[in-house]
Formats: sequence, C-alpha cells, structure tokens
Amino acid sequence: MSQGPAPRQLSDEALSALLGQQQFGTLATIKRSGQPHLTTMLYSWDPDTRTVRFSTTADRSKVGHLRRNPRATVHVQGGDVWSFAVAEGQAEVSEVTEVPGDAVGQELLAMLPEAERPEDPEAFLKQQVEERRVVIRLPVERLYGTALDV
Repeated sequence: MSQGPAPRQLSDEALSALLGQQQFGTLATIKRSGQPHLTTMLYSWDPDTRTVRFSTTADRSKVGHLRRNPRATVHVQGGDVWSFAVAEGQAEVSEVTEVPGDAVGQELLAMLPEAERPEDPEAFLKQQVEERRVVIRLPVERLYGTALDV
C-alpha cells in the first residue's frame, strides 16, 4: 500500500459552506435496539443558527426514534468522494402542522430554496397538513469533516 496524502481537517467555515452547498445528507438516528437507522434526506442548512432542518411525516420511524432518543447525526458528502462533513446534536421534532399557514407550515415553506418556492403557497401549506408534516431541527453541537487532496 502506498503512502498518499493525509486527510486534512476542514475549517468550521469550510464545513458550513459544504453543508450549504449540498441538499442531501444521511441522517442517523438510534433504534430501540441501539442499532443506527440511516436515511437519505433532503435538508436545509441555516448557518446563522447552525441548524440543519429536515421535513418528514409524523409516522416515520425516524420521528419515533428521535422522540425517544434525540441524539442524531447527519453525514454530508462533499464535492468529491474524498470530502465530507458530519453534524451532531440533539434533535427536536416539531408538532404536526395542523392548519395551513401555522408556524410549522411556515417553517416548512421557508426551508425551500427560493428558486423552488411554489407558485401557490396556500396549496403547498394545505398539502403539508394533509401529509401530517413535521420539522426535525438539529442544532449542531459538533461539526467535523475532512478532505483529501488527491
């Protein structure tokens, strides 16, 4: 085996930028058995509050896992296979959006990138209620990752 370049730690700024550039990550929650549960998720990164947000439905396994044990991790691939960011923290699960336009519905709407906002926000908010959507918020307590300059 040859000695190649060693991985370099990414700065906090570079990690935040990586989270902001990507849209998909792998969310890890903890099953009742202690085994990890991994799910590929679309996410939204707020660098000001250092919070990763996910939209999901109230009946998903990950919601039950987080209500029982809020520890969660999200892994985000960088622009190549040699770089990544990992964000860890104690997740919070919102209440189900129950009325179109309520606080949770507005948060779900705000999570969409500007270019992907619906032409009819009222229809979007109604659909979120019908789907029994919640927001998973992951305030980041620890952020780390590396890159390998090949």
